[in-house]
Amino acid sequence: MADVDLEALRAEWVGWEFDRSEFVVDRQQMLDWAEACGETDPRFCDPDHADFQAHPSFTTKFSSRRVLPKGFPSIGGGRGIDGGKAVEVSGPVRAGDVLTASSHIADIYEKTGRSGTMVFIVHRMVFTNPDGDEVATVDWRMIRSMDGGP
Repeated sequence: MADVDLEALRAEWVGWEFDRSEFVVDRQQMLDWAEACGETDPRFCDPDHADFQAHPSFTTKFSSRRVLPKGFPSIGGGRGIDGGKAVEVSGPVRAGDVLTASSHIADIYEKTGRSGTMVFIVHRMVFTNPDGDEVATVDWRMIRSMDGGP
């Protein structure tokens, strides 16, 4: 597999917004999510609690319309592997909120291990509430094999 110029990819693709989506936060979905997580804190499980809000990982359920920007080059063989998600919570998400999510590529980096050389593409979604306050950032890592794997 040909070498990928990661510096050139970063310079061209990291940081610019390629999708913007809106999501309505549903109370029942919040409760179902908390239950599925095994949550017992009443802030996340009791809609009558004074500080009822979505579980910290709730925003990971949302995805943008595009996984990668239009025109993003094909990297590696096959399809990408889901490398997991990381969530940073910066404010509460409330039932009825309409969240706006801005998507961009946050990083592109390479690692070599037992499976060979892999390129990691970090898709970042930044969520804001109706007041424009940032409430969460979700980083999703897509892994592409440079050695012909999945």
